[in-house]
Amino acid sequence: MSAPDFVVAALGWRNGAPNIADRDNQPSVRIATALFESLGVARTYEGPPGGGRLLEEGVEGELQRRLPGLVPDRDWTVDRHRRVTDFAQYQHLDRIQALIEQDESRTLSAEIGREYIIKPDVTVGVTIGEALLLHAAVSCKWTIRSDRVQNIRHEAVILTRHRRGRQPHIVAVTVEPLPSRLASIARGTGEIDAVYHVALEELQEAVSGAAPGAQEETLEELVGQQRLFDFGQLASVLSL
Repeated sequence: MSAPDFVVAALGWRNGAPNIADRDNQPSVRIATALFESLGVARTYEGPPGGGRLLEEGVEGELQRRLPGLVPDRDWTVDRHRRVTDFAQYQHLDRIQALIEQDESRTLSAEIGREYIIKPDVTVGVTIGEALLLHAAVSCKWTIRSDRVQNIRHEAVILTRHRRGRQPHIVAVTVEPLPSRLASIARGTGEIDAVYHVALEELQEAVSGAAPGAQEETLEELVGQQRLFDFGQLASVLSL
């Protein structure tokens, strides 16, 4: 599956390097450069600002477009940054958060934490009867860094441990070019279902040509163990 148009339009060159590369990491620059060449991103094109926002909007729009066509008799709701407590499985977290904020001794915040009211990048809801259920939470990360990995895991832990009812799909979507960084979240930690790359076929070709060896082996492992998929498959997975 080729990269969707919304992704290609968001790619660009900044100060001689791809806007998805870590300029201080040569394998990242080489792979991203090969990926851009495969996608036809001209070196004169700087790309628009706000890649992360554009990725979220693109994922939201793609799921809004495809899911009703795949399962037309299901009442879908796809949003960006919607409070998790809007969904039936997590409405009780509003009460927990209120108790934490009212506790002047701060004992509750020390014992059970503070941040329960999360807003995933993209949520997919399904209305059944009068209840809006969280069907999927999609974390959209333009690139992968250690702080972003921790953010994904933090949200996944809350969604898993504190639900009352069915478990939603928990996935990540990214444009990250470096397989070792994809592995930091994609390997089987159990917190998320899988990672989806917006240009997986092109990435495989780029890694094979620009970084054979350890990076290529890591990418093959992630794909072979079904931890990394092409973004084009996500809507079909969520329709099941």
